[in-house]
Amino acid sequence: MLHLQWKKVRQLIAVSIWITGLTCCYTPVSAQEFVLNQPDHDQKPYYFGITLGFHQASFHTELHPRFLQYDSVLVAEPLNAVGFQLGLHATARLTNRFEARFNPTLMFNQRNIYYKLKYNDPLDGTDVTKKIESVIFSFPLQAKFNSDRIGNFRVYMLGGVKLDLDLAANARAKRAEDLVKLNKFDYGIEAGIGFNFYFPSFIFSPEIKFSNGLGNIHSRDENLKYSNVLDKIQSRMIVLSIHLEG
Repeated sequence: MLHLQWKKVRQLIAVSIWITGLTCCYTPVSAQEFVLNQPDHDQKPYYFGITLGFHQASFHTELHPRFLQYDSVLVAEPLNAVGFQLGLHATARLTNRFEARFNPTLMFNQRNIYYKLKYNDPLDGTDVTKKIESVIFSFPLQAKFNSDRIGNFRVYMLGGVKLDLDLAANARAKRAEDLVKLNKFDYGIEAGIGFNFYFPSFIFSPEIKFSNGLGNIHSRDENLKYSNVLDKIQSRMIVLSIHLEG
């Protein structure tokens, strides 16, 4: 699983580098042609933008201490899935180096858990993948550390905290035993790196970010066979996003 996760991370980093290189092609290289775009932008007390992104979402799970006492499920492990997100953001200048950013985002997720059953299920067989769909409002608050601006290019790092509200949470659902129930609220930490490319009328900012939930979002139900074998479920996400800033 760690090998697969690292492979996905390398793929996302490669895409980010490709986008960065492609954008650089539009930056003038001749000293005679060079124009400094938006020279006063870094002095703005605040500015706004929109976010478009794709992410790889998964769960980090811990088996319940009584897992070995259950005889119906032999294996329960999370799988990766891809989703997308849309958001707005507001950024406030704190110092020449630091900025604060609020980035409310609507995320569409599907996270999967694979089960290997000891006994054949009439509908699912012995290999079962439970797809857990979520529509999440995420409210991240981040601090950005900016490098020196080199012409129309700059690098930044960010870190912060988030609060998530899952609009599709099913903790109170009363349907059959095939559910894995999740709570509505989650919280976590985020860290990432991004690049600012200054154009005459906007700033193009590709960014890669790692997001880890700290809360246990599993609403365990002793009576559900796909739920009672799990103790903790925490969210994990790798996000590749594009920010368009004014």
